[in-house]
Amino acid sequence: MTDDIAARARIHTQVRTLSAEEAETHANALADVLIDCVQGGASVSFMLPISRDTALAFWRGVAHGVKRGERILLVAADGAGRMVGTAQLVLAQPENQPHRADVAKVLVCRDARGHGVGLRLMHAVEAAARAAGKTVLVLDTVTGGAAERLYARAGWQRVGDVPNYALMPDGALCGTTFYHKQLEHRDRA
Repeated sequence: MTDDIAARARIHTQVRTLSAEEAETHANALADVLIDCVQGGASVSFMLPISRDTALAFWRGVAHGVKRGERILLVAADGAGRMVGTAQLVLAQPENQPHRADVAKVLVCRDARGHGVGLRLMHAVEAAARAAGKTVLVLDTVTGGAAERLYARAGWQRVGDVPNYALMPDGALCGTTFYHKQLEHRDRA
């Protein structure tokens, strides 16, 4: 095993929730994660070339949503404190869906993939959802992408696919697969 591979195998991450003020403060680090993922081909609503200004504007909007109580922002940081992943729980839903939340922008930097960062983020998202009283979670991802394996490992149920739903960052059409997870409250008998 090379030194680089051995070092990567020891990546330790901690997942935590960011306040709106922390999201503003860490906007550059969050932008780095988003830019890395889009440059790596992730279809997460952005096209190539993605500019830093575009990424910063996105995260400032997320910070405003956190401040308004519309979403929860979780981040994963490595042992050196570098942000290597993010996930969001969108709490703001229509009046007839107070029990539901959307999971959005589950992002893991390319050099941190394969070390359980995504799974830790998903567990943290589910814990945050339970704490917020949410019992139904939904998300979507690129059909056939690596994230599908993550969601299956995390116990999510596949609902179905929509062909040609979105564009990859390079402009190619891609299908989208929808997932859901029914949560039980931990405090129920």
